[in-house]
Amino acid sequence: MSPTNEYTTVKNTYVTLNNGEKMPVLGLGTWKGKPGEVEASVQTALRVGYRHIDCAKAYGNQTGIGQALQDLYKEGKVSRKDFWLTTKLWNTDHGEVRKNCLESMKELQTEYLDLYLVHWPVTPHKGSELTPSMKDTWQQMEKLVEEGLVKSIGISNFSVKKVEDLLQYAKIAPAVNQVELHPYFRNEKLHKYCDSKKIHLTAYSPLGTPDSAAQQNRSDQTPHLMSDPSVKKIADKHGKHTAPILIRWAIQNGTSVIPKATGVSHIQGNLDALNFELTPEEFQAIGSLKLQMRMLVGAEWLDPAGPYKTAEELWDGEVPEENLRLLKEKEVKPSSDTQGSINGKA
Repeated sequence: MSPTNEYTTVKNTYVTLNNGEKMPVLGLGTWKGKPGEVEASVQTALRVGYRHIDCAKAYGNQTGIGQALQDLYKEGKVSRKDFWLTTKLWNTDHGEVRKNCLESMKELQTEYLDLYLVHWPVTPHKGSELTPSMKDTWQQMEKLVEEGLVKSIGISNFSVKKVEDLLQYAKIAPAVNQVELHPYFRNEKLHKYCDSKKIHLTAYSPLGTPDSAAQQNRSDQTPHLMSDPSVKKIADKHGKHTAPILIRWAIQNGTSVIPKATGVSHIQGNLDALNFELTPEEFQAIGSLKLQMRMLVGAEWLDPAGPYKTAEELWDGEVPEENLRLLKEKEVKPSSDTQGSINGKA
């Protein structure tokens, strides 16, 4: 796509994290952003008013994003201090957190990160225990804050139990837990628990990941959230596409949200979620959809040798019945976007 060259001003909504930092609730996700395309998406997003960009080493596109940001800065209307930048520590890198944080910062061409997340509670090592331990990894993460390289640290894809365990030794509590969350998987137990601990949830896959069946090599006909009749009825009432309706639901549900978008109209359309509200009845209708299932179950991290032999072990029991049914019916193979030992999930 060609980026738009027009700048617009948007009144962003912010959430105050447990360390006092203010994060924009709507960001641009860059998962599956192809090199050569994601650069234009990032530039367009910042020009039209986004102030939050979500990245990860595993997505394989940080170098391009970093150069796109440098090119944008030269226009003189957006600087690094004007927006929130998140990236993530990959599974293979838990043993050298600082080194890999600095490498991501170099790729993104930034002197600091607003938020650095542990992407998954997973390492490449097999066995009964996670190695390195999450305690070792988290203590390295805390040093990044103490050194001033990172303003906030957090986690991603952590269950209630894994958050509980981390809080037993954390000197700095995670500011954010970034997880799958949408009306087809409301993740209510985790949401309630993290709220009680003042850990903010960021929702990835807020549109239900329409292509998840292909990504997970499933042959099932998983319903598409964006085509759900209840969602479409509310979208029609507002005269909008279903995407901003679902993004608005996520914001009113108390989460921040990072939908991926590429085309100019798609990027601008998602931003429209900041300009209206769902009625209590509409919010309740979307939040009461019967189907509940993880679109990204994490099957690629399961191994008979451990530490996670089953999806129930990975998520500590937080696996909807529909996922358990599918796992019993057929073998779930690793995602088609696996790159050797790296899979850039969410």
